[in-house]
Amino acid sequence: MGKKVVTAVIGILIVTFPMPSETPTLKALHTAKPNGVSIARAAEAPDDVEAEAIQSRKVWITAYSSTPEETDDTPFITAMGTTVRDGIIATNLLPFGTKVKIPKLFGNKVFVVEDRMHSRKKNNVDIWMNSKEEALKFGIAYAEIVVLN
Repeated sequence: MGKKVVTAVIGILIVTFPMPSETPTLKALHTAKPNGVSIARAAEAPDDVEAEAIQSRKVWITAYSSTPEETDDTPFITAMGTTVRDGIIATNLLPFGTKVKIPKLFGNKVFVVEDRMHSRKKNNVDIWMNSKEEALKFGIAYAEIVVLN
């Protein structure tokens, strides 16, 4: 089989270059902001590839549910504008879309940051649960979170 190539059309110039034999599992994508600042974010990894840990830290872990007394007046919408679901966490420590694991409590389950907590919460992660009863049963734990790339 021949090598894969990519052809890019730039104006009237056509450029062809060989594709690398192995594509990296994750790569940084830079998003230009109106003020000229570039922000790097992780691209999605294929489902069959294990994401690598890039950072870990111990934090207070609690749980919340979609009740008005625990959220705002839109209890089923995250701060990111998505609908709440299993695997969503709220934290002020990490950017939206960051993927984390909490190995001691949830093994290899991957959570995604899509919600925020009150600004006074500096070293906390809040896991969304289906019901207030589940959240209360979970309680509070001090455990390591592993940030994935």
